[in-house]
Amino acid sequence: MIRTAECITPHHPDKICDRVSDAILDACLEQDPASRVAVETMGGHRKIVIMGEITTDASIDIPAVVRSVYDDVDDITVHVVKQSNFISQGVDTGGAGDQGIMVGYACDDNQKMIPQELYLARQLCQILYEDYPFDGKTQVTLDDGVITAVVASFQNASGLELYNRVEEWLDDQGYKNPSGSVDIHCNPAGDWEVGGFDADTGLTGRKLVVDNYGPRVPIGGGAFSGKDPSKVDRSAAYMGRRIAVDYLRKHKASEVYVYLAYAIGHPAPVQATAIVDGTSYEVTEYDLTPQGIASLLELKQPRYRKTAEWGHFGNGFIWG
Repeated sequence: MIRTAECITPHHPDKICDRVSDAILDACLEQDPASRVAVETMGGHRKIVIMGEITTDASIDIPAVVRSVYDDVDDITVHVVKQSNFISQGVDTGGAGDQGIMVGYACDDNQKMIPQELYLARQLCQILYEDYPFDGKTQVTLDDGVITAVVASFQNASGLELYNRVEEWLDDQGYKNPSGSVDIHCNPAGDWEVGGFDADTGLTGRKLVVDNYGPRVPIGGGAFSGKDPSKVDRSAAYMGRRIAVDYLRKHKASEVYVYLAYAIGHPAPVQATAIVDGTSYEVTEYDLTPQGIASLLELKQPRYRKTAEWGHFGNGFIWG
């Protein structure tokens, strides 16, 4: 089976926006763990726009928080209002902040328990980012577990330099003659010096597939960054991952999918199912209310800024 996944650096425009949104969330939670936050960031060409809903006792300087993440900006526009009463009336009683179905996943491809194609794309991206800490992307294609193609595009790097670094990485993976067996594309559209917000516009949540598990695993919920744990788009996705990791270990399985579905304003899920190597189980041994998830995974702590850098799963977080 042929599988491909990509990874992007923290200086990619969409990732800058994710990092800004989560920095605002963290700033609220530092002062008020009960903060309700749903903020979106759009940025590009020396302008950043923050919009959303925040209900909190915290007092934060949003433009200052934005500049703590990205300060090469001339204009910051903020339009934030309080959470709608029609939403808060359901959340105040412990209910979910929205409906949706979230998918958790774990597999035995590697020690991180994420798809191997994503694991390799992320590993290569992090290695190249050490040399070129700018906007950039990697992409890795596997055919029955064997690397057949690699794509790497990085700002301020020559294609030849990238090619040599990719060959070194492939050699570390056991490919002794990579140019003869792997299709390598480095800066395939040409070398580039203008990137990030100077070249493109970013938006919170636009790299949701990268944030999750790559295209191998379906996505049912919304984006993560900028959302407090009452939003099950985020908290239940994290809980799904925790359950998938637990079930993978418990059953010594090769692959686990977890499906958690909610109705807005209701605390208990309407579905909690784990598929372990094709066998279905009802998940009953966890408190799957938003409050229960937030307590187990310590989600009311200001810990989100780090999640917005290299993906939300397989990076040492408490949920796995």
